[in-house]
Amino acid sequence: MSTLEPPARVKKPGGFALWLARMQMAHGRKLVIAMPYIWLILLFLLPFLIVFKISLAEMARAIPPYTDLWEWADGQLTLTLNLGNFLQLTDDPLYFEAYLQSLQVAAISTICCLLMGYPLAWAVAHSKPSTRNILLLLVILPSWTSFLIRVYAWMGILKNNGILNNFLLWLGVIDQPLTILHTNLAVYIGIVYAYLPFMVLPIYTALTRIDYSLVEASLDLGARPLKTFFSVIVPLTKGGIIAGSMLVFIPAVGEFVIPELLGGPDSIMIGRVLWQEFFNNRDWPVASAVAIVMLLLLIVPIMWFHKHQQKQMGDHG
Repeated sequence: MSTLEPPARVKKPGGFALWLARMQMAHGRKLVIAMPYIWLILLFLLPFLIVFKISLAEMARAIPPYTDLWEWADGQLTLTLNLGNFLQLTDDPLYFEAYLQSLQVAAISTICCLLMGYPLAWAVAHSKPSTRNILLLLVILPSWTSFLIRVYAWMGILKNNGILNNFLLWLGVIDQPLTILHTNLAVYIGIVYAYLPFMVLPIYTALTRIDYSLVEASLDLGARPLKTFFSVIVPLTKGGIIAGSMLVFIPAVGEFVIPELLGGPDSIMIGRVLWQEFFNNRDWPVASAVAIVMLLLLIVPIMWFHKHQQKQMGDHG
């Protein structure tokens, strides 16, 4: 007759093994929390410090083409800081004009993207579920093509003997080709076309999260559709509008490819100035100073957007 044996006891880890397991869990949790900060340091802070270091150097005929900030000689460390690169930005009106035109082009392009993107996002959000994914795909599809190829395509459309002028001549709207390519108008067209999806998608997301019972309540209380739109729908989608505007405005300020290929001599934007200083003039310190000032200009809308997001989260919380 067999006897039942008592179940074997599970051997618990000893003191050292238990301490090691707890340390791994604690450090693993800290590592997960620290990962975003590590990426920020590697991808933002470290490059920023390198560019800032170059902006305080002097131009030199060397590789790389700038002097060192510190030099160790005769047992002494000599630190040399050159602030003349930043002073040069105030002396030469070219840089001020480039900053001003970049902000102007980015602001107007953002407004155009908003005026075109909001109705498009509204149409996608209120389309049938069966066609909604197709419409979203059509919005995103141009981004799958090379950015440079798309800009070159617009050169073929806007040139004097291009598709647009030939079509207008065929319709009889114009008697001679319009000069669109290599003008500021072509720059606006290119930027709006390139960054329109970045405006549509955040607004579309905000529209899909609206509680439409509030819209129905506004209409039931006698408000007209236009007033309901501006007093109910627009405030509820303000987060999407701001997010889309930031996604368009910030990269448009430093745009280089579109002004270089579609713009003319008058299209002086900060991206073109950076290219000329880095590659044509080989003046890396001045180019770095230009980049630092541009970054400081862009930090203002970024901080404002972050503050708005925190306030919005606090209101919902």
